[in-house]
Amino acid sequence: MEQRLSLVTLGTRDLDRSRAFYERLGWVRSVRAAEGVAFFQMGGMVLALWTRAELAADAGVPAEGSGFAGVALSHNVRTPAEVETVLDQAVAAGATLLRPAVDREWGGRSGHFADPDGFVWEVAWNPGFPIAADGSIRLPD
Repeated sequence: MEQRLSLVTLGTRDLDRSRAFYERLGWVRSVRAAEGVAFFQMGGMVLALWTRAELAADAGVPAEGSGFAGVALSHNVRTPAEVETVLDQAVAAGATLLRPAVDREWGGRSGHFADPDGFVWEVAWNPGFPIAADGSIRLPD
């Protein structure tokens, strides 16, 4: 198996509400003709929003469940000041602030928010993970 993550799909309680949240963040929807799902191109990968019930049914698992799912999504930024800026944008778009920006013991700065479905996003500046002009990150060896 090649080492690659191509698409992340979030199971939403209200697809229209979640789509609108990400659009308020300034994200541009792709494949607009697709019904019942929302796609957002994110550099070399894709974020998809689908209903939680349909996503669970597709995987053959129960849709019930709540609380932390053991997964956090990360949005890295180019400067320490951008951490607060992005957190503020997310809250203005309807997110819940989970943790304000703080300087971290590993030398960076980060904070967390939850989207309308409770999915946890970390916003981080990591001086060891520079971001290329196209938004990609290349990990050091």
